[in-house]
Amino acid sequence: MLDIVRLDNDEAASGADRVFTFFRDRLLSGELKAGDRLLGERELALALGVSRPVLREALRSLAMLGLLDIRHGRGAYVRSADASVLGQALTLCLAPEPNILDDVLQARIAIECQAIRLACVRASERDLQAIAALLDTLVDSLDDPERGGGADYAFHLAIVRASGSGALMKIYEAISPLLMRSHVERRRDTFREPAITSGLVDAHRQVFLAMAERNPDAAERRLRQHFEIGDGLRRNNLISTYQAQGTGT
Repeated sequence: MLDIVRLDNDEAASGADRVFTFFRDRLLSGELKAGDRLLGERELALALGVSRPVLREALRSLAMLGLLDIRHGRGAYVRSADASVLGQALTLCLAPEPNILDDVLQARIAIECQAIRLACVRASERDLQAIAALLDTLVDSLDDPERGGGADYAFHLAIVRASGSGALMKIYEAISPLLMRSHVERRRDTFREPAITSGLVDAHRQVFLAMAERNPDAAERRLRQHFEIGDGLRRNNLISTYQAQGTGT
């Protein structure tokens, strides 16, 4: 059981903010870990200077985010963060933003470029074999946007996983619903164009080879080229489609 002292928070802060701040700070300091049981409702409410109804609502919100496990009659226990639950919350926050898929792509580039540099150093032989198998799946699914988009996402996710960075992996998984949608939509735009799909395969192969050779500079360079070439091909395909419509062909 943890000893908790009353917080000297700004009196203007809402009770819920006090609970969230307490929980966040104790996780960051290591005083709370997965499996720990919080103080009872009465003690915790007194310690934080909030009413019990406010405390219950705040704890319920943390449970909905997958951060707490509330067991009726037994108390509240800290859980390991569930990236899928956090991803749903983040997706809801980002969804109303204009051009969200293009914006998320920028975040994806930043994460993957650092991840692949780490993976060049940290990836195990098992990691490399898994990525090679995903490359084969990607090749086999070029004519299926849904399956191909999933294979493309899985290939890039495996690179981030091979980085051995828990933080990068959690962030990447948190935006995975948007990433998956982006992969599938981009495949729908291009899967009927052989020039684009063959270029897609070669770009992924070059990224994998640089990673397998454990060359961080080459791997990052090829990954960035992959993003740039892919965007250029999709843009040209879109232009060609609308030019064809304008000529009535």
